[in-house]
Amino acid sequence: MAKFAPIQKPGRSEQSVGTDPKFIAAVVRRFGPLVIDLAASHENAQAPNYLTEEDDSFAHDWSAPTWPRGNRWLNPPFSHIAPWALKCAEYACARDIVDANSPLLFLVPAGVGANWFRDHVADKARVLFLNGRLTFVGYNHPYPKDCMLCIYGDAPGYEVWSWQQ
Repeated sequence: MAKFAPIQKPGRSEQSVGTDPKFIAAVVRRFGPLVIDLAASHENAQAPNYLTEEDDSFAHDWSAPTWPRGNRWLNPPFSHIAPWALKCAEYACARDIVDANSPLLFLVPAGVGANWFRDHVADKARVLFLNGRLTFVGYNHPYPKDCMLCIYGDAPGYEVWSWQQ
């Protein structure tokens, strides 16, 4: 039986799904290698350095000068995006001590009507609305909602990214 795309079931849907490898390849082509994954498991980490649920990403200072420099990757659990978006915005505010070559790439559903988007993404990050839906690891069909990649550490703004081209 075919396994369909993750279905939105707040509090009940699978939250540890790996990011579409074709999309990761497109991200690396556009932005360069990922150096740390801020919400990973040992099975789905997208960078050589990563934090698992046990490491508690929220307890860490993502802009610490001792952290590796380069692209920070974040594909958080989609069930509770608001605290992740807040942490990303805090990272953007701490950029005066962060290497300019250490943007944070935040992959989430394109929830432009959500309070977390209004409060922590709009006018704080460059938002790439993804043209082409993502098929997460282990699924045969694309995720049922549009997604966006928010880049903290770049000039705020909006564009559509046809990432499959």
